[in-house]
Amino acid sequence: MLKTNVMRILDKEKIAYEPFSYSPELTEGVKIAEVLGENPKYVFKTLVTESGAKEHFVFVIPVAETLDLKAAARAVGAKSVSMLKQKELLPLTGYIHGGCSPIGMKKRFKTVIDESAMELEFFYVSAGKVGFQVKLSPKEICRLTNADFAKITV
Repeated sequence: MLKTNVMRILDKEKIAYEPFSYSPELTEGVKIAEVLGENPKYVFKTLVTESGAKEHFVFVIPVAETLDLKAAARAVGAKSVSMLKQKELLPLTGYIHGGCSPIGMKKRFKTVIDESAMELEFFYVSAGKVGFQVKLSPKEICRLTNADFAKITV
C-alpha cells in the first residue's frame, strides 16, 4: 500500500494506526464508511474554515454530520467562521478536497474535533490522499495536532 505523508508523520511520532484504501471515485463519507465496514459515527471528515479576520481553523466531524458554524466559531473564539473556498484548500493546507487530513497540513491551524470522538476507542480520518484513510485513536490525533474537543455539529 502507498505510504502517505500522514502515515510517515504517524510512524515518526510512533503513533499506532491502521491504513485503509478504497476506490478514489468514492467521495461521499457515508459510502466510504460502508466500504470500510464501519458505522459512519467512526469515520470523520476534515473541514477547513476561515474567520472574518482571515484566520483559518480545522474542524473534524463525523461524515454523516453537519458542522454547526456558530458552535465552531465559539469553539475557537471567533466571531464567525465560514467554509473555506475549495480552490483555496490546496494552497493553504497542501491537501485537496476529499483528501484533507488534520495531520500534516502546511501550517498548524487551531483544530477542534467533535466531542463525539471522545467516547470512541478509534476513528478514521483521511490519510492525506483521496482513497486512503487511517484508523487511529482520537486521543492520539488530539495530542499530535494539539486539538480540542467540543460539540461542533448540528
